[in-house]
Amino acid sequence: MNLETRITYNPLQCGGKPCVRGMRIRVSDILQMLGEGISSKEILQDFPDLVPEDIQACLLYAARRVNLERLAA
Repeated sequence: MNLETRITYNPLQCGGKPCVRGMRIRVSDILQMLGEGISSKEILQDFPDLVPEDIQACLLYAARRVNLERLAA
């Protein structure tokens, strides 16, 4: 599974927010924990269903979202 396919969307789950591999673990939650200084190792211990590639996928997702081109009127 490549990093891009690890982030999933389901309008019936978590309000349609992007999640990790169809689980109820939102990308935003992982990013917030990282931003608060929680290490990847701690996150993986707290969420045993996650693997390091899931955290990488969240970071890649965020980087690509920040870099989206927007047209201004």
